[in-house]
Amino acid sequence: MVFFRFIRTTSTLLNTSSFTRNKPFKSVIMCKELKTRVLRIPPHSAEDLTSQQRECVLEALRSTSAALRSGQVVALPTDTIYGLACVAQNSSAVRRVYDIKGRNGDKPLAICVGEIQDIYRFCKVSVKEDLLSDLLPGPVTLVLERSDTLNADLNPFTKLIGVRIPDHPFMRRLCQMCGEPLALTSANVSAHTSTVAASEFEDLWPSLAVVVDGGPIGDQNRLGSTVVDLSVSGRYRIIRPGW
Repeated sequence: MVFFRFIRTTSTLLNTSSFTRNKPFKSVIMCKELKTRVLRIPPHSAEDLTSQQRECVLEALRSTSAALRSGQVVALPTDTIYGLACVAQNSSAVRRVYDIKGRNGDKPLAICVGEIQDIYRFCKVSVKEDLLSDLLPGPVTLVLERSDTLNADLNPFTKLIGVRIPDHPFMRRLCQMCGEPLALTSANVSAHTSTVAASEFEDLWPSLAVVVDGGPIGDQNRLGSTVVDLSVSGRYRIIRPGW
């Protein structure tokens, strides 16, 4: 079975009446110049991949990391729900994420990194590393004080930042290949239901450079990560319960 397909979609293939509330999003106009690649990879739970499947994953990693480094927005699976991602240090890409989602500008985006040590580059960590290692990788977002290294245009209204290391091999390897934190948010129109399959946010595809389809996610409970505030030394607060 072939787990990888390369599909090009353009605005001429779309029926705008299928968009949410029967109205096309502003960002869909970009589809006239932007072709969306849909890359299918084996599901997260797949074991003992064949050489063909491994090559498919590597090709998807190369294509997705190239799109991110060029300032594009992509969609991909995490260990909880599907997400939209861009390079957090790229201010124009961050703005595009807000435009694509129709997201209120005063709602923050989290960042995603590949390794525990990466957290120290972009956050002021006030807890022991053992605690970070106990919680990550996993379905948890840790809220910490941001460092000056992080893009000042990302969540400029707060000194805090949520950081994730998803327990998903594709996501972790992608962050490692990019060498930069990824701004990460759910792959859906703002205030709409979270998505656990790539087909559930097809209305956003024309605004994205790459869609990585890793199949249905988990038990499809549609809960995002648990958000825990660790920004105050010696204290913690659960902001949002999740997985």
